[in-house]
Amino acid sequence: MGAQKTQSRSPVGGDTSKAGMWGFFTGVITAALIAVPLSAAFAFATHPETRFLFTNAVDVSAGGYATFWWVATIFLLSLPFLVGFGVARMSRQTLGIVAGVVVVFLIALLVLAQVLFW
Repeated sequence: MGAQKTQSRSPVGGDTSKAGMWGFFTGVITAALIAVPLSAAFAFATHPETRFLFTNAVDVSAGGYATFWWVATIFLLSLPFLVGFGVARMSRQTLGIVAGVVVVFLIALLVLAQVLFW
């Protein structure tokens, strides 16, 4: 009649002791997948004169252009951390909510692009 050790399940299918490793692993994979878009967004944000690369497509001020790319850079930079934390700590319902917030953020970014660039 000893104390039984119960393991709680994480959303990724393993026990909670492995959830942190799954979160780290998915964060690293996400970071690898977004490395090139992140560096491009950072380059566009730090060099507002690159707006002239999009000739005839962009007629916006340097401030609006830089603001758009800084928002995109911050989103891309936070994405691996959000994905890793989400996989490691959150339930399926919470992951769905976070996914909804990310989708709303992406839609807001697209609307911002439409307003500023077209």
